[in-house]
Amino acid sequence: MADGEPGGLLKGPGERQQVALLELFFDLAFVFALTQLSKNLVSDLTWTGAYQTFVLLLALWWAWTLAAWITNRMDPRRPTVQAVVLGIMVGTLVMAVVLTDAFGAHGVIFASVSGALHIVVLLFLALALPHPERRTGRRLLVWSTGTGVLWFAGGLTGGTARDVLWILAAVIDYAAYTLRYPTPRLGRVTLPDWPLSAEHLAERHRQLFIIALGELILVTGVTFTQRDFTADRTGAFAVSILTTVLFWRIYVFRAGELLDRAIAAAADPVQLTRPLALAHLIMVAGVVVTAVGDEMVITDPVAAHGRP
Repeated sequence: MADGEPGGLLKGPGERQQVALLELFFDLAFVFALTQLSKNLVSDLTWTGAYQTFVLLLALWWAWTLAAWITNRMDPRRPTVQAVVLGIMVGTLVMAVVLTDAFGAHGVIFASVSGALHIVVLLFLALALPHPERRTGRRLLVWSTGTGVLWFAGGLTGGTARDVLWILAAVIDYAAYTLRYPTPRLGRVTLPDWPLSAEHLAERHRQLFIIALGELILVTGVTFTQRDFTADRTGAFAVSILTTVLFWRIYVFRAGELLDRAIAAAADPVQLTRPLALAHLIMVAGVVVTAVGDEMVITDPVAAHGRP
């Protein structure tokens, strides 16, 4: 079925939802993005710095989630779908490049890309989905247009106004997602509106968590190689690697292996995907904070333990 035909962008009924190489390629952008987030936090270890880093993480996570949902329903082998996913990837990279000064001089760039992704990609969904599912695209477009405008407005302002507008945009994004995008005359998203592949969605979240652990290893390794190999730094490096291994083991032992079965067995898979996504968001945020701690301990083990 060609791209231009109704439903031509969707995966076939009963088709095995295998993760495509395009999606793995997309995830590479998040190695850099997560590294930038930890760099941003370590440069400003204050409550303000933590708040700003979390807001930026919410913006990047929204872009990743959008791409994951597109490839869950649409066929990534189609050139049109590939173009959209690659466009989101490029946008994510641009946001990551300017991330460390997003609340400063580069705020307009970060906000413009985030706002454009909110509006342009959701407009694509509203137009490209077949008629029964087009209502879902319209629901998302209504909400995302509003939050996209807030991102734009925050980029054009500065100081407290930017802080307020961006956190408001992020809160609305995630509240709408949690509430299934309730929209006048269109209602909320239900399973028939957006059929899900449990196996694919679970695998995408597993892969993202592994990407986050990869960023943790990258930060730890780079920090260690840039310093003298003293006994205390070597010990700090060993503890950091052990922590990463334990993160992997804790995740894989139960939760990571049960995701697809839990979604598939749920009476309402759409409802279960919300806590699934939010749980992984919290875990990734924890990995970013851990990367900052590892960098500080390896850089100066004595100071990190509070000794003079």
